[in-house]
Amino acid sequence: MASVEIRKENGLALVKIDNPPVNAAGYSVRSGLVNAVRDLAGDETVRVIVLYAAGRTFVAGADIREFGQPPKQPVLPEVCEILEASAKPIVCVLHGTTLGGGLEIALSCHARVGIKGLRLGLPEVNLGLLPGAGGTQRLPRLVDGQTALTMITSGKPVSANVALDAGLLDDLQEGDPEAVALAAGQKVLDGTLKTRATADQDNRLSADVIDAFRGKITGEVAERALKAAEASNLPLAEGLKIERELFVEAMGSNAHKGLKHAFFAERAVAHIPEAKAEARELTSGGVIGGGTMGSGIATAMLLAGMPVTLVEMEKDRVDFARNTITKNLAGAVQRSKLTEAQRDTALAALTCTTDMAALADVDVVIEAVFESMEVKQEVFGKLDEVCKHGAILATNTSYLDVNEIASTTTRPKNVIGLHFFSPAHVMRLLEIVVGKETAPETVATCFKLAKKLRKIAVRAEVCDGFIGNRILAHYLKSTSYMHLDGAPFDQIDTALEEFGFAMGPFAVSDLAGLDIGWATRKRKAAFRPSQERYVEIADRICEQGWFGRKTGKGFYLYDGKTRSVNPAVAEFAQAERNAKGITRRSFTNQKIVDRYMAAMVSEAARVVEDKIALRPIDVDAVFLFGYGFPRVWGGPLQYADMTGLDVLVQRIEAYAQEDPYYWQVPDLLRELAEAGKTFGDLNKVA
Repeated sequence: MASVEIRKENGLALVKIDNPPVNAAGYSVRSGLVNAVRDLAGDETVRVIVLYAAGRTFVAGADIREFGQPPKQPVLPEVCEILEASAKPIVCVLHGTTLGGGLEIALSCHARVGIKGLRLGLPEVNLGLLPGAGGTQRLPRLVDGQTALTMITSGKPVSANVALDAGLLDDLQEGDPEAVALAAGQKVLDGTLKTRATADQDNRLSADVIDAFRGKITGEVAERALKAAEASNLPLAEGLKIERELFVEAMGSNAHKGLKHAFFAERAVAHIPEAKAEARELTSGGVIGGGTMGSGIATAMLLAGMPVTLVEMEKDRVDFARNTITKNLAGAVQRSKLTEAQRDTALAALTCTTDMAALADVDVVIEAVFESMEVKQEVFGKLDEVCKHGAILATNTSYLDVNEIASTTTRPKNVIGLHFFSPAHVMRLLEIVVGKETAPETVATCFKLAKKLRKIAVRAEVCDGFIGNRILAHYLKSTSYMHLDGAPFDQIDTALEEFGFAMGPFAVSDLAGLDIGWATRKRKAAFRPSQERYVEIADRICEQGWFGRKTGKGFYLYDGKTRSVNPAVAEFAQAERNAKGITRRSFTNQKIVDRYMAAMVSEAARVVEDKIALRPIDVDAVFLFGYGFPRVWGGPLQYADMTGLDVLVQRIEAYAQEDPYYWQVPDLLRELAEAGKTFGDLNKVA
């Protein structure tokens, strides 16, 4: 079936794009549009051309199958120029999500009619690019400068009503795309829908608006997009030339490499060895534990339309859980993620009880109790007695051995780790931890559940901390070492925030609660190797009863919404330096980032080498979607590839001169560097 079809009727040519699933602007669509316009140009029976699309959306962007491939003619800029130059008016009917190249096609037409529910946007900046087929030049000729620059530099879509008010749409209708297309074409014939070439319109982007945006945006991606839009003040042909030059520059940038990698990471993690196993349908869920995490997991299930039974041991804890879930759902209503009616339906599907027997018929139970092996094993022993045959028993443990937990049941094939990240109803990452006896069907079913919960699932094997927390535990030590050696903790936070993290590690620790890390350090103290450096500053803080934000003091002091450095921390640090004979030295922000990332990459490489993660891209996905890693760098191992593996080996070897125990070059990293290969090469063969 052709991707572009033509039907003629009463002076109209209805040109339908039909390229499932999202009518991407691939070669077949581009060539089909060019051929249609050229063929219709000589047809005297056709007075108006109407362009629309079949399926659930108009053109939703580029064809991702063509990413990284040599371009095939005609390229999209050429298609847009041919559409705009058509002597016969072309009206475009838009529905669904008209994004990127789809919107650039629409901008090249002579009138645009939307169907209610439509969203329009230019999301190229999310891939480190900019609109490259005239979007930065034509949009400012149709809408005000503020709207144009917001869409071009942020990548955020706008609603149909906003587009209509701004002048991006000429009309807004309801109905089937073909019927709306027929009516729109008739309006053009009748003269009630005016058409005009976008190129002939005056640019509406003023120097004042450009200057105001220049002061607000940050990062090379947005700045490059703004520079392209600024060229819309020139004649269209000159502006298009500048846009194209900047687009080519963006294609070669590290930002594009990182953001493109992040885009594909979300899709790559679904490729697992168990993908062909039969996944069961999970229609009901249970949660044990109604604290913040358990309540968040229950909320996520309710939002996915699953009835949930939550079990707590005490009546007051049951009430706390129900109130927390109610607040979570109220927040979803406030954010327009849920209607009030949907909230009421979700609450009606929630059962909170102290009776574990209420879990007898649920399809999956997720345990979210205190992080203690004894407690979890006791819970799983009871679940084994209560739950029906075939029910999946999942633990939300952050680091404990899933195999040990499974050993207390008679059904280890149905036991698995589902490590949610807090808040569980908001955070997108879900580590799926596969035990040695976990059945392939159980794994496949949990990946299906993750999709239902709108989570990005990453497969992990069993080890202390799995993928994310194992790596986290290692690289956080580097920040403590730099702090003790002389870098102020707030400088470390600032350096890493400038690198792209939303919060620095010390601010994050204050937010999470310093007592959590303190308890872990005390638990592991007896097993700490004698060669390992140990920094006591955080222990001194906790000994004062200062646990971060929740107590008003930690590394920082908190007064309402304001934050300042806690001066006592510097005293603790200097006292420890004096006791250990350490001479304080200074670090530049770049040196801080280099050490932090070298430590992160080191342990990430070991996680791949130990086969805890399937591929390097799985590690990247964990950090992108669970730990706030800057998307522009694509993840720790994509960062390593862009930095150069040989460079990282040299850095680690240099750091090892002062601490040979902590700083060791992973075998995999050295092997890849010596062979001139990258972590990306391992993604291709996995």
